[in-house]
Amino acid sequence: MNKKFFNIIFIISLFIIFLFTLSSISFAWGDPQIVSKITSAFESIKDWLLKIATPAAAVAVGSGVFMKKFSFGDEEKIRTGKKLIKGSLFSYAFILAIDLILSAIKSLIS
Repeated sequence: MNKKFFNIIFIISLFIIFLFTLSSISFAWGDPQIVSKITSAFESIKDWLLKIATPAAAVAVGSGVFMKKFSFGDEEKIRTGKKLIKGSLFSYAFILAIDLILSAIKSLIS
């Protein structure tokens, strides 16, 4: 189940990176109107994602810390809190890494 989930996430992220790369390619005769609309749409999605990712990660880490702190010795709650902290930090790092990769690709193309 986990391997299938990570494979699906990997394929989706590759598809998103492909779309971002495709939308940022500039043509010699100028950008057609549809390409400029797609580019601006992807830029707004990226900006929105980065703006909401930081508070969401902070809330998730805080929830995990409180879950661990107030588990009162329950091993399952401690494990769940650790998973929540690790998962949220991994997701936030993944979002920042994708932003870094996309900006590097954009600077290489421009």
